[in-house]
Amino acid sequence: SAAAPLPEEDCMKLNPSFLGIALSSLLAIDLWASKRLGVCAGEGSAWGSVRPLMKVIEVSGHGIPWLLGTFYGLCQSDSSAAREVLLNLLFALLLDLVLVAVVKGLVKRRRPTHNKMDMFVTISVDKYSFPSGHATRAALVCRFILHHLVLAIPLRVLVVLWALIVGVSRVMLGRHNVTDVLFGLLLGYALYSVVEYCWLSPLSAPALFALW
Repeated sequence: SAAAPLPEEDCMKLNPSFLGIALSSLLAIDLWASKRLGVCAGEGSAWGSVRPLMKVIEVSGHGIPWLLGTFYGLCQSDSSAAREVLLNLLFALLLDLVLVAVVKGLVKRRRPTHNKMDMFVTISVDKYSFPSGHATRAALVCRFILHHLVLAIPLRVLVVLWALIVGVSRVMLGRHNVTDVLFGLLLGYALYSVVEYCWLSPLSAPALFALW
């Protein structure tokens, strides 16, 4: 007698699409590379002695110090031009927090298994890893600073290096996979364009500037 046809889902498993194979391969490479590069994931890791330094870098890219520092500068500034820049930086940081939280909540990718959950000031959405909020913020702040602060070339190089080191440290600490960081950097870079497009000024948001 003729064999009964396989269910559609079984046929899909037996004949995976090229795209499915490519995505599965990319995910496997991502997980493998992330584990290999997580050399500071714990004190007993290959570079465990460097972990305290990586955690300092982690704090330098955390949202709370940036938000508090920007808000303090906004309150202390007596220059209208400086207040405009700081107010837009505050807007950019808040927009970054909301966007990253939304994407993390939608994707719900778990952090690497070798991650040690000892991060500085976490919230519920931080149990997810995609995208890296630190990488997104670093790219956003880097581009913002380069466009709105007059810095000597060595300082501009240091700002770019800081953003890259923050991204690399996320993988070294075992907090994120490589693709989390790469997407975070791209998202932060693109997010700055949104901030520029929605730039807040005394003309576009007079009520907001009246508060300061």
